[in-house]
Amino acid sequence: MDNRVTEKSKNSGPKSKTEKPVGRQSGHVIQMQKASTSKTPPPPDPKYTQAVQNYEAGLKAMQEHKFDKAKGLLEKVLAGSSRELADRARVHLNTCNQQLSRGATSFKTLGEHYDYAVSLINGGQFDQARDHMEKILKQNPKADFAYYGLALLDCLTNRSEDCLRNLNDAIKLNSSNRFQARNDPDFKNMADDPRFTELLYPEVPPEPGR
Repeated sequence: MDNRVTEKSKNSGPKSKTEKPVGRQSGHVIQMQKASTSKTPPPPDPKYTQAVQNYEAGLKAMQEHKFDKAKGLLEKVLAGSSRELADRARVHLNTCNQQLSRGATSFKTLGEHYDYAVSLINGGQFDQARDHMEKILKQNPKADFAYYGLALLDCLTNRSEDCLRNLNDAIKLNSSNRFQARNDPDFKNMADDPRFTELLYPEVPPEPGR
C-alpha cells in the first residue's frame, strides 16, 4: 500500500508543476513578438495627394475643352515634388498650349469667331461658349452680337439679371437685336418676366400736342 502511493506521487507531482507555466510563458512571448513586429503604414503625403487631384482635374478640363483651366491645374502639378506626375503633366500642358494658340489665331473675322461660339452653345458647351463671347468683346467692346450671344447664354443658364443687362447692351448698340429677340425661341425662359417684355416692347411715348 505504501509503495503505490509513493510511486503515484512521484509520477504526477512534478509534471503538473513544470509543464503548465512553461506553456503560458511561451504563448505570451509569441504574442509580444507579433505586436512588436507589426507596423502602422505611414500617412499619405498631402502634397502628393493634392498634386494627383490637380492632375486628374486638369485631364477632366481638357476633356471638356476648357484648356485655360486645364493649363492652370497642370502648371500646379509641375511645381510639385513628384517627377512622375510632372512628366505626365508636361505632355498634356503642351497640348493645352497648342490648343490655346490655335484657338486665338484660327478665326479670320469676329463673325467667324461668333459662329464658332454659337456652335458651342448648340452643343451644350455653355462655359466654353461664354469664354469665346467674352474674348470677342475684348477685341471689340462694341460687338453687339457678342452681347446678344451672352444674353442667350444667360437665359439658357437661368441668369435672368445678366440676361436682361446683356440684351439691353446689345439693343443699345444695335436696335435690330430687339426685333431678333422677339422671334428667338432661345429666350423662352424669359417670356414670363415683365422686364423682358418691357425691354422688347417698350411703350411708345405720345406725340407732342396729343
